[in-house]
Amino acid sequence: MKEKIISKASEMFLKLGFKSVTMDDIAGEMCISKKTIYKYFCNKELLIEESTATVHKEIHEIIDTIISKEYNAIEENFEIRKMFKEMFKAIDNSPIFQLKKHYPEIYETVMAREINECNTTFERNIKKGIQQGLYREKINVKNYVQFYYHLVFTIKENISSEKEGQQIELEVLEYHTRAMATPAGITELENQLLNYTI
Repeated sequence: MKEKIISKASEMFLKLGFKSVTMDDIAGEMCISKKTIYKYFCNKELLIEESTATVHKEIHEIIDTIISKEYNAIEENFEIRKMFKEMFKAIDNSPIFQLKKHYPEIYETVMAREINECNTTFERNIKKGIQQGLYREKINVKNYVQFYYHLVFTIKENISSEKEGQQIELEVLEYHTRAMATPAGITELENQLLNYTI
């Protein structure tokens, strides 16, 4: 039952917003009593914490699956971008923006978790791209990881519209890739942009 509550709450929080969804709403949607929810979660904040941890885990499992498919480094980043677009297509308000605004302590926990996972993924992608001749050899990998991370999460934190955020994130991905790309990388980037639909 606990997993079912987390699953339904996650879905509702992402679709309708962390602030606006109440314990009553979740109970009503699941046809259970609010008392049942409180048996597992003493307050809404705890349920939000567990829900964000579950969503984080699911996202990174999908990213790991994408990475395992052996795309080239640039294609891999576009496949990850498509996954985010698909996952959040029914959402109007950016979940990260909402968390930062309404639940800053939970937001800090989420971001501490994200920084390690994202930095590992970004670093691995850059090294892969260098090996494949798509990214220039003489770039400071650590700095480029930081540049990209800060750009992406500045957007997520400060833009409330999920759709607008996704459009700008695509532009950031293009910017990031062009900054590192070899001529072969630019060709691959142009191909990916041609085949990507907002």
